[in-house]
Amino acid sequence: MNETIHPNELIARYQEPLYWHIRRLVVSHEDARDLLQDTFLQAFRSMDQLRDPGAVKSWLYRIATNLCYRHLQRNRIVPLSTEELSAQLLERLEASTYVDFERDAELRFQQALLRLTEHQRTVFTLRYYDEMSYEEIARVLDSTPGSLRVTYHQAVERIKTYLRTEQTMI
Repeated sequence: MNETIHPNELIARYQEPLYWHIRRLVVSHEDARDLLQDTFLQAFRSMDQLRDPGAVKSWLYRIATNLCYRHLQRNRIVPLSTEELSAQLLERLEASTYVDFERDAELRFQQALLRLTEHQRTVFTLRYYDEMSYEEIARVLDSTPGSLRVTYHQAVERIKTYLRTEQTMI
């Protein structure tokens, strides 16, 4: 295990932001708790593989993101289109007891996020909520900063379009 990083420090520093990152991807509070625990377990088991202690944040987010993708894939009975997966995640959101349905604007924003592709949603949440640079996101998703800028812009445009459409329906 890398001696410059103590497990308790990792948990104290990253537990809450990782929980919310995971939660935004899988929606379910219960699944997010389980995946957070799995993230830390996997991180502790493979700590000796971390070459750069300065990259621990992107390393943890990469583990968490990959676990979320596997979880979503594993829980699909049949392969789903983006629209079918979005509908499934929206159902989870609406069934959640951890959502404040009195906050209409926030709820509509979450609904807009769930209409993005998995990749767009991941890029958007890492950039918008976790305030990661495109370089950090590139390490998490094994991509290039340029392609991530495009993906983020597309996600923002889809969110804006959804919110404008929803606003005119109200």
